[in-house]
Amino acid sequence: MKVNRIEIVYCKKCHWLLRSSWIAQELLTSFDDELSEVSLRPGTGGIFEIKLNNQIIWSLRDKGRFPDIKEIKKLVRDKIAPEKSLGHTDR
Repeated sequence: MKVNRIEIVYCKKCHWLLRSSWIAQELLTSFDDELSEVSLRPGTGGIFEIKLNNQIIWSLRDKGRFPDIKEIKKLVRDKIAPEKSLGHTDR
């Protein structure tokens, strides 16, 4: 198994834990062999970032919106397992 780590930093004051945990669940399900860890880290100030191996791959502040789960899965797949099929997500 490869060592790849996802960290989701979310604003606890904005109540984004549920969204963060859902994304974590989706990523763990899709990349069960490729990910060694998915962590949730509470923050403040409207933060919502997804990091892969300490590099930001999604930032609410930069994008101005929350990610679609298909977008996140494709970003993660393209970086850690480009040959992996995401099934219906690829369509």
